Amino acid sequence: MRLPRLPRVIGFDDGPFQRRPGAVVPVVGVVCSGTRFEGLVWGRVRKDGWTATQEVCRLLEGGKFLPQIHLVLLDGIAFGGFNVVDLPALAARLKRPCVAVMRRMPDLAAVERALRRLPRAEQRLALLKRAGPIHQLGGFTFQVQGAEPAEVAEALAHVTDRGLVPEPLRLAHLIGSAVVTGESSHRA
Repeated sequence: MRLPRLPRVIGFDDGPFQRRPGAVVPVVGVVCSGTRFEGLVWGRVRKDGWTATQEVCRLLEGGKFLPQIHLVLLDGIAFGGFNVVDLPALAARLKRPCVAVMRRMPDLAAVERALRRLPRAEQRLALLKRAGPIHQLGGFTFQVQGAEPAEVAEALAHVTDRGLVPEPLRLAHLIGSAVVTGESSHRA
């Protein structure tokens, strides 16, 4: 799939949530054409649950945004702790490239140690491995399913205003924080 020069992208991030098991976690999706805000979806998952992939699909399938979107971005591979997204399944179901964007290369040993404290740790680890290799291109760190890494790095540059956080993810973070806490967070 060849991404257009100015892709329309949706970026998903989780909002602030309570640390107790099973807490409700808000999920915010922001649609941008380039860096221009165009729309919003809002959902929820459970902390360390199993419905992250389904919730992203629910928010897009049958809605007005999916036919317009070229690329789906996630702030990391999981919402609400370790409610891990099945990246290949998401890309196949939505028929769009799906990208888990990270601020830096994760400490995979620390991630595995944390996962081992949760139920069904092997299943969660398998989902992380299914997401594919972690790429570092164009200043971005990401996993991708459904597109070539070089093409994704180029698209990420087109939807990033400044710094290394794509605008849809930055806005999703700010909006989620503001709705939950009453003001946007300083770290986006």
